[in-house]
Amino acid sequence: MSFLAKAAAGIRYVLAVLLSGDEKSRYVLAEALARQVYPRYKFSEFGRLIEYDEDFIKFYETYCGTDNYHSLDRKYTLNQLMKVCALLEGDTAECGVYQGASSYLICRHIAGLGKSHHLFDSFSGLSKPGPKDGNHWTQGDMACDEAVVRENLKEYDFVVYHRGWIPDKFHEASSKRFCFVHIDVDLYQPTYDSLAFFYERTSPGGIILCDDYGFITCPGAKSAMDSFFLNEPEHIVCLPTGQGFVIKK
Repeated sequence: MSFLAKAAAGIRYVLAVLLSGDEKSRYVLAEALARQVYPRYKFSEFGRLIEYDEDFIKFYETYCGTDNYHSLDRKYTLNQLMKVCALLEGDTAECGVYQGASSYLICRHIAGLGKSHHLFDSFSGLSKPGPKDGNHWTQGDMACDEAVVRENLKEYDFVVYHRGWIPDKFHEASSKRFCFVHIDVDLYQPTYDSLAFFYERTSPGGIILCDDYGFITCPGAKSAMDSFFLNEPEHIVCLPTGQGFVIKK
């Protein structure tokens, strides 16, 4: 069969799959195409429940938009982990808030429990990357107006805003205990500073979740977490979503 004949047959097959409406066939086609374009990416199994969770996808599209779904699995994981620790002693916190989508999920789990949710963010984007942070990020990336976050979290009256650079505002929560801490600051120094403050204030069984641990774009975040827990009893769990977390002993 000539090259043109093969190409024509391939196009007919693609069109047939697209017109068939069969989800499994479309999945197989998408995997085959992705393997040719970006072979490093590995598809998961067909039919994961996350892809059919219409309520969660609606949440994601409301607070994160529809331009991409890059953090859908990470937010889904955060949402599931909150089920483990929401009833433990202590408040919750997030370092690096961006538009507040992750904080919204956290607040949804602790609403009515008499807890506070603490937000730590400069609202001016990332600080200047250091020598351990690679070259992916630049100062000011991920900036978001505080007003956007306040609007997204307006239904929760137990959110405490600590505006400023990490760790300058941590002292405002020095008397608190925490059941869940989400660290999403991408860089080495603020990640390490966040761990140094929150670790001793996390209740036994509580979770510290680092959003950036498993990405080559955030070598500083991984280095900070590895360094901090080198001499601590907890083991870091690296998830296929790119997150890393520990459960406080």
